[in-house]
Formats: sequence, structure tokens, C-alpha cells
Amino acid sequence: RLVPWILAKTACTGSRELFTLAVLVLALGIAYGAVSLFDVSFALGAFFAGMVLNESELSHRAAQDTLPLSDAFAVLFFVSVGMLLDPVILVREPLAIIAAVSIIIFGKSIVAFILVRLFGHSKRTALTISVSLAQIGEFAFILAGLGVYLGLLSEYGRNLVLASSILSIMLNPLLFSLLE
Repeated sequence: RLVPWILAKTACTGSRELFTLAVLVLALGIAYGAVSLFDVSFALGAFFAGMVLNESELSHRAAQDTLPLSDAFAVLFFVSVGMLLDPVILVREPLAIIAAVSIIIFGKSIVAFILVRLFGHSKRTALTISVSLAQIGEFAFILAGLGVYLGLLSEYGRNLVLASSILSIMLNPLLFSLLE
């Protein structure tokens, strides 16, 4: 309740810069608070911050005003992912990569298709939703890194996750074009 109130009061000032600054301060503050209070990663804290900010009626404006920053950070994020990925895995383990990408694309798509159909939606809707979910997103990179840090995942496993998720993201537009 406090976050929507702060955003509303800041928006009333009419200053776009102040509103953007308030969004950033709130997001970083909530993320840091989650890290401190719940002992979670900063990435998960940032995810919580996004959920909290989404509760405000001004969440669309907040997203729109911070979009240029989001684009800049997305570039840095993918540069860091590129630095983490060992491209040799694509040559050494092509079958493992193909298997992982197949599980991601077909496994998630089939489950999504079945669930959407069970809820009574049309085949077209089910296909669209299943294709849109036929990838694993950027959060998989964070989870893989956390898995390595905690000793739950080997470097090989992380490279497999990174390569598979990058390929699934790259293949997703192709899947949409095939759907049409």
C-alpha cells in the first residue's frame, strides 16, 4: 500500500525525472530489503520489487519511463551472459544441447498446450500460448549461476543451461513465424 501511494504522490508533481527516480529508488530499496530480510539473491529481490511495483495503478507508466534504462541494462546483461558461456560446449556436446533445447521447446509447449485446452480455450489460443512459452528466459541464467555458486550445478551444467536457453530464445521467433 505504501509503494502505490509513493508513486501516486510522485506522479502528482508532474516531474517525469522525479517519478523515474522514485521508481528506481523503490525498486532498488525493495530488492535490497528482500536480500537483507529474506537472504535471497539480489536478482530474486529485484523480481520481488517488480511484483510490488506492479501493484500500483501507475505500473505501466513506471515500466514505460524506465524502458530506456531497461534496454541499457539488457545489453549489459547479455554481454555478461556471453562472457559466462563457453562456446566450446556447442561443438563438444551438440547432442546434449539438441536434447536440452528439444525438452525446453517441446516439453514446455506440450504441457502448455494441454493445460490451455483443458481450460476450454481454442486450439489456436493453445498453440499461441504454447509457442510463446517454448523457451526459458533470462532468469534461467541467474538460477544457473546461483546453482554453480551453491555447488548444486557444475560448470558443465551451467554451460548447458546457458547454451540451451540462448538457443531456445533465438528459435522462438522462428516458431512464431511457423505458427502463422
